[in-house]
Amino acid sequence: MGIRDIFATRSIETVTPKAGADIAASLPVTSLDSLTPFFGGVNTATREEAMSVPTVARGRNIICSSIASIGLEVIDRSTGMEIEDATPRVIRTPDPRVPGSATYVWTCEDLLFYGYAYWQITELFSDTYRVRSVQRVSPARVTIQTNSLATEIEYYMVDGSPVPNSGIGSLVVFNGNDEGLLNRAGKTIRTGAELERAAAMYAREPVPSMVLKSNGTALPADRIAKLLDSWSTARRNRSTAFLNADVTLESVGFDPEKLQLNQARSYVSTELARALGIPAYYVDAETGSSMTYSNATTQRQTLLDFSLIPLMTSISERLSMPDFVPQSQRVEYDLSDYLRGSDLERANIYKTLNSIVDAEGNPALTVEEIRQAEEMIR
Repeated sequence: MGIRDIFATRSIETVTPKAGADIAASLPVTSLDSLTPFFGGVNTATREEAMSVPTVARGRNIICSSIASIGLEVIDRSTGMEIEDATPRVIRTPDPRVPGSATYVWTCEDLLFYGYAYWQITELFSDTYRVRSVQRVSPARVTIQTNSLATEIEYYMVDGSPVPNSGIGSLVVFNGNDEGLLNRAGKTIRTGAELERAAAMYAREPVPSMVLKSNGTALPADRIAKLLDSWSTARRNRSTAFLNADVTLESVGFDPEKLQLNQARSYVSTELARALGIPAYYVDAETGSSMTYSNATTQRQTLLDFSLIPLMTSISERLSMPDFVPQSQRVEYDLSDYLRGSDLERANIYKTLNSIVDAEGNPALTVEEIRQAEEMIR
């Protein structure tokens, strides 16, 4: 029995695109590992576990928020120049009900955590049949139906109901670089979550695990419960305890220092920074390292090269397909503001370019052009 036979099938409404929209009816399964987010696996962590670990939460916020803050522009493929006022609204604000940055933050998270991101088409242009508006769909709601060899995705299902392969109601699929952080680093994430729970437990009980042993007769359950409650309340209020001759305190287990809890959390934080693809000092996973003003610009370039570009490429290349823009155009991120240097660095560059003149005495960059670049001319 093939994988297809596991799921109950039903007929799917298909809307055939007319002019301009070239949407694939099916997609290849990248690898068997990529099926794990859909079919589940013992190594897969949940989003809740991941976000409960400070390293993952901070790394996610830095990566996703940085990408969402960078603008998108439409470029002419033949000239390489930006086409002014040609960016469709769906590129800047995919879902008109929410700000565009919100949609892109969650889209980036889906790519980072799951390896896939999904938009569901809600509107098409009547003349070109290109996408006019979408809504983001969580990958946790999406399942797939493959062929018997599990090599091709025949159709997608949202909340268990099949959706069309094209047209309104179909999915725009963003493919990531791997099977996603929750699957790829599931063990490490779960370890980090367990360490956070252990730290919380020791915060509630700031002494080794204890046993109150009665030296007299056996106490009933209600008396034991009252004794433990009063002991716990007293320990939160004062560090000094008093026991009469009827009760003995015995310690079992190890305290956080003996368990090397801090060292374990630091090690897992560094490993999770590696899994996220973000320098450890960005998430404070390395002690003794810091980012100074003098190297802030360089570190921003490093973050872009190793952490942001993979997700940005997945998004920009999907938005460059014919169901969003004509084939003569492509969508790119505008990095000019993100990589903008300090005031002193820009002033030195402008001074150098303004001092370089041609044979007729014209500077490489005029004062007016400098003022426009600095947005001093509106």
